[in-house]
Amino acid sequence: MKLSVLAAAVGVQWTGADPEVTFLTDNSAKVAPDCVFICIEGRHFDGHTKAAEALENGAAAVVVSRDLGLERQILVENTRSAYAYMAAAFFDHPEQKLRLIGVTGTNGKTTSCFILRSILTALGCKTGLIGTVKNMVGEEEYPAVLTTPDCFELFSLFAKMVQAECEYCVMEVSSQALDQHRVDGVQFDAAIFTNLTQDHLDYHGSFENYRAAKTQLFAHCDLAVVNIDDPASREMLAAAAGRKVTFSIDRDACDYSAKNIRMTTDGIKYELVSNDTIGRASFVVPGRFSVYNSMGAAVCLIELGFPFRDVLQALAECGGVPGRMEIVPTGTPYTVLIDYAHTPDGLENVLKCVREVATGRVICVFGCGGDRDSTKRPLMGEIASRLADLAVVTSDNPRTEDPDAIIEDIRKGLHTGMARILVDSDRRHAIRRALSAAKPGDIVVLAGKGQETYQILKTGKIHFDEREVVAEILQSKTGDAE
Repeated sequence: MKLSVLAAAVGVQWTGADPEVTFLTDNSAKVAPDCVFICIEGRHFDGHTKAAEALENGAAAVVVSRDLGLERQILVENTRSAYAYMAAAFFDHPEQKLRLIGVTGTNGKTTSCFILRSILTALGCKTGLIGTVKNMVGEEEYPAVLTTPDCFELFSLFAKMVQAECEYCVMEVSSQALDQHRVDGVQFDAAIFTNLTQDHLDYHGSFENYRAAKTQLFAHCDLAVVNIDDPASREMLAAAAGRKVTFSIDRDACDYSAKNIRMTTDGIKYELVSNDTIGRASFVVPGRFSVYNSMGAAVCLIELGFPFRDVLQALAECGGVPGRMEIVPTGTPYTVLIDYAHTPDGLENVLKCVREVATGRVICVFGCGGDRDSTKRPLMGEIASRLADLAVVTSDNPRTEDPDAIIEDIRKGLHTGMARILVDSDRRHAIRRALSAAKPGDIVVLAGKGQETYQILKTGKIHFDEREVVAEILQSKTGDAE
């Protein structure tokens, strides 16, 4: 695409040489001839310091937010936002050729998107998926690095979906992506709000900033589907520029409610009630949170025009989601579950759900991520000590932090509950100890890693798939008795 066309996308008239641009990047290490380098000023690195070098290495132009006096610079107010608009233009605005459904919230985004895609596919709509676990174009899978990809990858995925004749795209929209303008210029056909609890305060600085970032999605959607049982729903509804639809478990003053909820180890059943229709809903994953996730997805599609009964029938046929209340085949008289719960609210939801269906004890293996919000660590310790019978405190992704220091933060909340506590910073050893302690009827919850098949240590990323770890431990039968 001509450089002048990309410049016009951000309101700049380009008068210099007008080469063909082959790609866009905000990563100085990826600069190559005929690219456009977008200079992003981050917390630890300012891309503007690499602008001159990028031009020397053959970049067609650099996009800057301050005048550097360079010959081939495109001066804009906000380079992050410019990146999104340029990426959209580079791929000929594929976002305008898809029906887009965005999901945001602290917990439930991934599950909600998988449900949406499953129902849409069952109803005959070819659908793309963008999210934490993986990206999909129809049935073709692509690896996911970020919950919401960087601008060039995001619009590249949109373009692939258009080329594959997808009609819909369902995607997780993270608070960081909204704050970093990755979806600027995108108008969503619908957006779902799941819930808001403490997370990402290391990035946003305060819960108020975190909440404000989430509201941005609802200013750019035609239909806002909002869980009004969450206190932050007020801000989401206030920000919504389009039609507003609410759903609830606890309140009758809403557009859709769930009644007669029944939970078993096999999932949930409830009646979905609107002003003029009632239908039986079911979903394979147990837990109160699954009622919210399935409701939000079903309500969204019903409000987009799909028949009420057809949506609920397709919902009943949805499978589980990788890393979300995922049962690991073990052949043991106890159950092993893997779940991505890595926030206080997520951990409490999972343990409460397991507590409701367990016939034996609840054993929880968990840790907290390094280089992330440290204030949630004692909160998660308190939750595990209150809701588990045995809590094994270990590492999650310690990153550059000392795992033992993270555990010390978790310990501050452990004294409040009645759980027996074990500590082992080696996650493999911790899982071994939990499995060795398990008895018939117990449920062992491995919390925090979910779909991840790696662990991030100070020395780098290593392969760590908990499904494989469990299988190896059980095969070896050398776990230390507790």
